[in-house]
Amino acid sequence: MSDHRTRFLDLALQAQALRFGEFTLKSGRVSPYFFNAGLFNSGAALSALAACYADALEQSGIGFDLLFGPAYKGIPLATALACEYARRGRDLPVAFNRKEAKAHGEGGRLIGAPLAGRRVLVVDDVITAGTAIREALGIIEGGGGTAAGIVIALDRQEIAGEGQSRSAAQAVAEEAGIPVIAVATLGDLLAFADGSDALADERERLQAYRVQYGVRDIQR
Repeated sequence: MSDHRTRFLDLALQAQALRFGEFTLKSGRVSPYFFNAGLFNSGAALSALAACYADALEQSGIGFDLLFGPAYKGIPLATALACEYARRGRDLPVAFNRKEAKAHGEGGRLIGAPLAGRRVLVVDDVITAGTAIREALGIIEGGGGTAAGIVIALDRQEIAGEGQSRSAAQAVAEEAGIPVIAVATLGDLLAFADGSDALADERERLQAYRVQYGVRDIQR
């Protein structure tokens, strides 16, 4: 497992953004783990998280020249990532959207750098149903930008619903024709648990969940 994946999972455990137990998801599934990026809630945690995102992006080789954070969790993630790139010597513009258009002041739904003519990278925490990401892609197109890809923290790698064979991340990637890059995946979490005495008791439940709900190409 590459270093940024290990660092991210360690960081998520320290921040309690990654927890184990029994969690009922919006889908109704009972998951043995839960991820909440909102618990990266300090400057140090966000900075370390942004470094993991940047390393994953550098490994992917994807090209982009603007960061877009969908409201709401994507906003601090995109901002932190921009700061990390600035620290590394690359000054990237940042934009994000409001949930509702503002009628006064500068107005509109977009805040930050203009999207027109830019290769835009969407920065978010996870893709569940894909609704927020699809909305973001529509905003980018409407603003004259070109979506270059999507980066998320954790890909759960599970089918989007009964009778389906693709995950929400796979569905969005195929529909939009752009890559979805994850800092870590459920497969990485399983490998991480293999090497951790503290998580030894969790691995069997994680594996059973993957067998039941995982996309077919990782059910092995």
